[in-house]
Amino acid sequence: MSNNVGSLDRMVRFLLAAALLYTGLNVYQGTPLAIGLDIGAGLLAFSAAFGFCGIYRLLGINTSKSPK
Repeated sequence: MSNNVGSLDRMVRFLLAAALLYTGLNVYQGTPLAIGLDIGAGLLAFSAAFGFCGIYRLLGINTSKSPK
């Protein structure tokens, strides 16, 4: 699994994950939408933490500066 997510992309993913998690836990608390938002936040945080995005790999996108 090689990195395909760049540093700016990772920061945006962390911020978006935090916003989704906050919204899921506080705004839509106890609803099915909250579960979806929390799962989405987890996926974004995971891809930001490890620098890898499976969807990017399928589409051939690489925002990382490291060689393929």
